[in-house]
Amino acid sequence: MTDHILLVEDDPRLAEFIEAELSLEGYRVTVAANGIHGLAIAREAQPDLLILDWMLPGISGLDVCLRLRSTGIQVPIILLTAKDEVPDRVVGLNAGADDYVTKPFSIEELLARVKARLRCTHPEAPDLLEFEDLTLNRLARQVYRGKQLIALTAKEFDLLEFLLRHPRQVLTRDQILEKVWGYDFMGESNIIEVYIRALRLKLEASTPKRLLHTVRGVGYVLRETL
Repeated sequence: MTDHILLVEDDPRLAEFIEAELSLEGYRVTVAANGIHGLAIAREAQPDLLILDWMLPGISGLDVCLRLRSTGIQVPIILLTAKDEVPDRVVGLNAGADDYVTKPFSIEELLARVKARLRCTHPEAPDLLEFEDLTLNRLARQVYRGKQLIALTAKEFDLLEFLLRHPRQVLTRDQILEKVWGYDFMGESNIIEVYIRALRLKLEASTPKRLLHTVRGVGYVLRETL
């Protein structure tokens, strides 16, 4: 599952460097060059984490932080700044930032802070996911329907795991595409429908009771048959 990080940094060289390093770590990165643009993206896209420079054109990173918190947006925020005095740190944390990295910094330190913050917001999923008579073992990458072992491809397994993490919740096509295939997926437009169909055939091979349902015009949901 790919975490989405919003980087708001007005220094193009630094932004390009951080973006490249985060991408190499497997994150999906969006870059904004000023506070106004960054604030708009944070509100609309609701990223998993925000890396925010303090000194920005338009509105400052501190103001972006304050405005996000005032509207109830609780995305984890890491502030980047050359201000390294204790009172500055206090101001940043009081504005709602979760962490604080002073410039110049090592990229290893920033990556470690990013991983730590994301761990706090994404508690480890249990190794065993269950729903009705369906069981998925994340470590063994095995799926059972009752006592019947079901052979799945790697992507079918990822799709089913995502559905099992959100039972009885209607998941939109865009949510599935972003979390299972990645936001910038450029493959076939009907890829989700193809995999849903394949999953149903395998899950219902030993029992006709349907667990994976289509909500027309919205998406898909894992729930009991009504």
